[in-house]
Amino acid sequence: MKAVVMAGGEGTRLRPMTANQPKPLLPVVNRPIMEHVLRLLKRHGLTETVVTVQFLAALVRSYFGDGDELDMTLHYATEDLPLGTAGSVKNAASRLRDDSFLVISGDALTDIDLSDMIRFHRENSALVTIGLKRVPNPLEFGIIIVDEAGRIQRFLEKPTWGQVFSDTVNTGIYVMEPEILDEVPDGQAVDWASDVFPKLLERGAPLYGYVADGYWEDVGTHESYLKAQADALAGRVKLDIGGFELSPGVWVAETAAVDPEAVLKGPLLIGDYAKVEAGAELREYTVLGDNAVVREGSFLHRAVVHDNVYLGPGTNLRGCVIGKSTDVMTGARIEENAVIGDECVIGAEAYVSSGVKIYPFKTVEAGAVVNTSVIWESRGQASLFGRRGISGLVNVEITPELCVRLASAYATTLKKGESVVTSRDASRAASALKRAVISALTASAINVIDLEAAPLPVTRFYTSRKPTSGGIALRTTAGDPQSVDIVFLDSEGADLAPATQRKLERVYSRQEFRRAFPGEIAELSYPARAIEDYAHELLRCVDMSGADELKVVVDCAGGTSSLVMPTLLGRVGLEVLTVNARLDEASPTETLAERRRDLQRLSELVGSSRAHFGVRFDPVGERIALVDEKGQLISEERALLVVLDLVAAERRGGRVALPVTTTRVAEQVCRFHGVQVEWTSTAQDALTAAAAEEEMIFAGDGRGGFVVPEFAPTVDGLAAFMRLLGLVARTRLSLSQIDARIPQARLLRRAVPTPWAAKGLVMRSLIEAAEEEGLHYETTDGVRVVLDDRSWVLIIPAATEPVTDLWAEARHVDSAQALLERWARIVEESSGA
Repeated sequence: MKAVVMAGGEGTRLRPMTANQPKPLLPVVNRPIMEHVLRLLKRHGLTETVVTVQFLAALVRSYFGDGDELDMTLHYATEDLPLGTAGSVKNAASRLRDDSFLVISGDALTDIDLSDMIRFHRENSALVTIGLKRVPNPLEFGIIIVDEAGRIQRFLEKPTWGQVFSDTVNTGIYVMEPEILDEVPDGQAVDWASDVFPKLLERGAPLYGYVADGYWEDVGTHESYLKAQADALAGRVKLDIGGFELSPGVWVAETAAVDPEAVLKGPLLIGDYAKVEAGAELREYTVLGDNAVVREGSFLHRAVVHDNVYLGPGTNLRGCVIGKSTDVMTGARIEENAVIGDECVIGAEAYVSSGVKIYPFKTVEAGAVVNTSVIWESRGQASLFGRRGISGLVNVEITPELCVRLASAYATTLKKGESVVTSRDASRAASALKRAVISALTASAINVIDLEAAPLPVTRFYTSRKPTSGGIALRTTAGDPQSVDIVFLDSEGADLAPATQRKLERVYSRQEFRRAFPGEIAELSYPARAIEDYAHELLRCVDMSGADELKVVVDCAGGTSSLVMPTLLGRVGLEVLTVNARLDEASPTETLAERRRDLQRLSELVGSSRAHFGVRFDPVGERIALVDEKGQLISEERALLVVLDLVAAERRGGRVALPVTTTRVAEQVCRFHGVQVEWTSTAQDALTAAAAEEEMIFAGDGRGGFVVPEFAPTVDGLAAFMRLLGLVARTRLSLSQIDARIPQARLLRRAVPTPWAAKGLVMRSLIEAAEEEGLHYETTDGVRVVLDDRSWVLIIPAATEPVTDLWAEARHVDSAQALLERWARIVEESSGA
């Protein structure tokens, strides 16, 4: 059997280590990752190998040659352009037609039993066998679900936490029959996991998953690179480590010169011809490359030092990576997670802070402090984006410098000369930070259309209706006046999809931002009629007949909705009592206590004025709270059902989009009026996508956010209010009467602390528990286990916290509570909490 080693990856997340060498050549315990892969293949009798190359292909060819030094036969298949995982193998098809073959990545560290995997493949007469591995955090990998016999049931590429149904992930190791090559078109970029395998699964082809027990680490980040080094030194992966074991865990090459007065505390590795002087101290998980020099008084702990590096007297390295041929001069200090590229000079007494990346061929002057903050790592977040965009404390986590880098990263994902809309809420912090955003965009050749202070729905509308490529809105974090959210929009005015978020994060993390030449600096403009255009189009799309007979109380909460309300309500002609209709710079948001106080005041005003109902906007006009004609606050859950009932009763057909966390009372309401429900995940972009589909008449998120599809597919409190005016006017029923005719929901919620590393295991355990009891379950978002038409429990791992959220609904509160406790116990037991 032949093997295919895929060695074309650039390893962009590992820059600057991969700035001038391909990822497969990165050393782990002083040998390229790909060399470890080739040695593994040889141990299992796979000595004839095709290597697919693309990025810096000549370096890979030069290093490995024809494979003689490894007693192997290597052939090379070169791609002019990236062809994807399947396209690159098809590019080597001429050498793979005669027998089964094995495909393996050249940049993942593993000791998986390939012989046993091949045996499994042949015993099952599989077309493809995919190597699977159970991992603590499956979020960044392709998840694969198999049955008891190992036959594949489902693929899920790059899932969100709500889509993590197992902890078995695709390792990128495949055993394949040659006829699989006929499924891949010539010369096109095609991937196995996202393009080929799902189509084969639909056809019922014999695809199997082999769950491996061995070690596997996708060396894709700086953290995983350091982890791979530590695991190799600790013996967690079976590798050939050059040299002899001087003492337990202390590996020293035969040609190395180590002074007896040097302090060595293993596990560690010292490479060929390296020199360690007296008084130097090398601590656990340190790797010293070939020809490296460590002078007296130096201290290294968990440091990975590549070949030909000079470390001067008294240097201090902790948890960092030093690229080859770099000089670190006397007394320099390099901190955790810092990465120094190849052929750099770090001057005497220089200080490189944690997380700093220095690209190849740079010089840091003596005594300099390189202190570029990596805020998101200090916060312990896995990604920049949370539920509200990018959030943090003003001038602590969200600084003008950070805004410049974020906006520069966003601009780099766009073409020069395109346009972006910007806006802010009433706060001074958002105003100041927006200036930094605008400067970065225009300096990156992106034209800016600034709406200044504007409701977020107006920003979304203007972005979607004008020839723009996206938008950036800054707002104070709800309930936290010390923090701000940065919301990035796509060309349709919706929040960026997860895939686009990840693209922006990659550019941001590499900090390789595009800058414009002096003649390309872009323009900044201020449109004159943005709010008027929004109001005109909204009134054109929404049926307002009968609304002039109503009386309502409107609380603008001192936010930007106060800029739009006069234009909207003035054209309708109804009787309105408006409060807090001003821009409040000092209080751009409110605490929970302040919100309750203002809602109580709104309730009193509605009751005393005998209004038909009252509405309170959030400070950016996106969400609303409702008060009925009796002055009673309608909860967010009940408000969703009330508005849903109004829309469904009038339309008598069509579809509505609701998140899976919504009470199933909504189904009863829709069924009564002849309307269908489409359940979506809890992600805002999923609700937006569903709301944009045909025949969609309504969408809501259950948190005060409503979508008016005939106007726009995004959450819009202003549009929801205007639509509600017409609905209430025409129904001749009060909100309390509508609320009274809707059955009460018995939906309970609970959060269970869950370590990040256990989330994949938890979800797999939940599915196994449901299957053992023969219960039906759904995986739209998380796992929803259905007991009957009125009893169910939903479990979703939280995306930004180490917890798992549970919802349970039943006919009676006690039954829902018992259901919640039972499944929470399963979560706790499987997570080890």
